[in-house]
Amino acid sequence: MKKFLLRSIVVFIAFLALVANMDISFAENSSDPAPALVPSTPNGKKVLFDNSHGQTAGQADWVINGAFSDFANALVAEDYYVKEHRSTNPLTLQDLQGYDVFVIPEAQIPFKKSEQEAIATFAEQGGGVFFIADHYNADRNLNRWDSNEVMNGWRRGAFNNPTKGMSQDEIAAMAGVESSDWLSEEFGVRFRFNAVDNTVANMIVPATESFGITTGINEVSIHAGSTLAITNPSIAKGIVYLPNGLTSAANKWSSAVDQGVYFGGGINEGPFVAIGKKALGKSAFIGDSSPVEDDTPKYLNEENGSTKRTYSGFTEKDNGELLVKVVDWLAQKDVYTDFTSTPITLDQTSPILPLETTELSTETQAEPWRAPASNYKWYDPSTFKQGSYGANKNTPPLPSAQYNVNTPSTIPLEGIPFPAEIVLNQLTPNSQVTNAQVQVYLPGGQSISQVQATDGTWPTNYGYGSTGTLTADSNGQARKTIMMRLNPSTTATEATIRLRLGSGNNVVTKTISLSALTDPYIVLTPKSLSKNGDPFPIQVVLNGLTPNSQVLNGQIQVYLAGGQSISKVQGIDGSWPANFGYGDIGALTADENGRATKTIYLRLNPSVSSTTANLRLRLGSGNNVLTNAVDLD
Repeated sequence: MKKFLLRSIVVFIAFLALVANMDISFAENSSDPAPALVPSTPNGKKVLFDNSHGQTAGQADWVINGAFSDFANALVAEDYYVKEHRSTNPLTLQDLQGYDVFVIPEAQIPFKKSEQEAIATFAEQGGGVFFIADHYNADRNLNRWDSNEVMNGWRRGAFNNPTKGMSQDEIAAMAGVESSDWLSEEFGVRFRFNAVDNTVANMIVPATESFGITTGINEVSIHAGSTLAITNPSIAKGIVYLPNGLTSAANKWSSAVDQGVYFGGGINEGPFVAIGKKALGKSAFIGDSSPVEDDTPKYLNEENGSTKRTYSGFTEKDNGELLVKVVDWLAQKDVYTDFTSTPITLDQTSPILPLETTELSTETQAEPWRAPASNYKWYDPSTFKQGSYGANKNTPPLPSAQYNVNTPSTIPLEGIPFPAEIVLNQLTPNSQVTNAQVQVYLPGGQSISQVQATDGTWPTNYGYGSTGTLTADSNGQARKTIMMRLNPSTTATEATIRLRLGSGNNVVTKTISLSALTDPYIVLTPKSLSKNGDPFPIQVVLNGLTPNSQVLNGQIQVYLAGGQSISKVQGIDGSWPANFGYGDIGALTADENGRATKTIYLRLNPSVSSTTANLRLRLGSGNNVLTNAVDLD
C-alpha cells in the first residue's frame, strides 16, 4: 500500500493505453482482449483475476477495471502485473501458468471437475489462490448456486444432484460439474452458509501467528458475509475473526434464510479471513466481497440492463491493507508444505452444524430465491442486456422498462413523513407489478427509512418497504405515490434512495439530500405531480406554532397561470368534492415543539394539458402563506 497514491497516475495511464484502441461503445465480452495493468517498475510477480465464472452477474462487478479496480490498482502500486482472465472455455492449468497468484472473486458459475483439478494443481506446484466468497443465498445469476457453494464444490440440499430443479438447457450448461467436498479436501476449509451483516471483525491473530500478514491490521469490515470452518488445521489457519457475542437478532443479514449466526461469533463461528498451505503453494480465503469492492462499477446488469451500485469497501477500516498483505504472502515462495513444520500454533477443527454437512444439508427455501426475468438465461450471453459484460455486441439493446422515484427536492429529517412517487414506464398495458420495494440508506448500507402501509400504520423496523401493487395503464405506465419517513435519529445530509423489483433487482439508485425543515410553512410534494386523476398524498408542515395549539383554517389548491384551479382535496370522510378549488385540510395540532404536520390527499383534473402549475397554502381567505411552482406530469 505504501506506493498506492504515488503510482495511481501510472496505473491510470497504463489502463488508458490498454483500452485506447478498443471499441468502448459496448461492454466487452470474452472475445475482446482482457485488460492488463502494467507497473512502472515490475517486481516480477503476476496476479490473474478470474472473470469466467459469473463475476459480473447481477449487481456484481468484480473486475480489475470496474468495482475491483481499487484492489487491482493497489497491487500495481506494489509493482505487481495484474491481468483479467476471460474465456468461455473451462479453466485449465495452462491458463494459470506464468502467474504467481490466482484471485477468484465471488464466482457464480460452478467449477467443472477439470477446473477444480487445475486450480489444485496450480497451488501444489507453487501458486497462490485467493478465494473471495460472500454470504449464503448470494445467487446473483439465479442459477441456484451461490459463491460459497461454488467454492466448496457442492450445493446446499442438493449434494446428490447438483442440477436439482434445472431445465434441460441448464443441465447441459452444467456438464462437467460434479458434487464433492472439494475445498475442504484440497484446501482444508469450507465456507459456511451463515450471513453476518454490518459487523467489524476485530479479533486479529498476532503477526507472529500469521507470517506477518496481520501487522498493523486492527479491524476488517463485513457487510452481509460469511465465515469459514477450518476442517484441516495442518493446512489451514484463521487470521481474522468476528467478535464474540454475536446474535441472530442483532447481527444476521436481514435476508438470511436460516439463523444467520451459527456459534455466537468468535473462534467457534470460524475465521472471516484464513490462509492455507498446499504442497509448494498457498491459499487464502475471505467470506465477503464487500471489503474488496469499490464504487466504480464498469458494466450494466446483465439481467435487466440497470446501472449497478457498488460501495467503497476497499478503503474501509484496514481492508485494503490486509488484502494486499495477503497477496504479498501468497506470492512469496516457501519450501514448507504444511503448517506443522512452522512456528505458528495450529488451529482447532471448527465445530460444524448438521446443516453444514453434505449429507444433512437442506434447501431452506425454493431455489432460485426469485424468478429471473423471462428473457434472461444465466448460461446464454445472447440474452444479456446491452452494456453488460458478455453481451453480444451485434445484438441490439432489448427493450427495458424505465423507472423513477419522484421525491421532494430535499427529504426531511426528524421523522417527518414525505411523499415518494414510483413511476414505471414501458410495461405491458394493464399489467401489474407487485414486487416493488423502496428504501433510503446511508453509505455503508444502513437503512434509515420506513414505508407507510395502506392502513396508515408504520413498520417497527427500518428497511425495504413494499410499494403495494402498481397497475399499468393503457400506455404501459404505472405510477403510485407512497409515504415514507426517515429514522428521527438520522443527522446525515445525504443518502441514497433505491427502488428494486424483487430482492437484488435494483432498478433505481440515486443520491438524495436530507435536511431539517425550519421554514414556517412547508408543503412536501414529489418533484412533479401526477395529472392522471389518481389521488396522491402530500405533507403539510407548519413550524413556530404555540405548543399544543390548533390551526383550523388551512386550505390548499393547485392552479394554473391565470388562476384556474385544477385540484380537489379529499375530505376527512374519504369523499371528494364535486368541484375543483381550495380544499380544507382539517385541523393541524402543534406538538410540544410547536410543529404541526398532516398528510392530505389531492387529485388533479385529468383534462389538464399544461406541464406547470402553482400550489398554494392559505390560512383563511386571502391569507396566502405559501406559493410554490410545481411541474405536472
